[in-house]
Amino acid sequence: MDHLQNKNSGLFHGTTDWDWHSKLLLKEKFGQLTLADLRLEKGKENELLNRIGARLLKTHEEVRNILKKLKLAH
Repeated sequence: MDHLQNKNSGLFHGTTDWDWHSKLLLKEKFGQLTLADLRLEKGKENELLNRIGARLLKTHEEVRNILKKLKLAH
């Protein structure tokens, strides 16, 4: 678990990068996502990936790739 948290630390430049536009873009592409799924709290990137992954039936790596592809993460 710590390995996943460390791997996801720095996934986003900060919560300011995870703005309303990012959430809308994901909701547009994946209509089943809710605003609650897309809530990001500082230091809790792993929880965000868990929620998105659970909703989309994707692994952490698949979610990371989706976010990178959409340029919502680095």
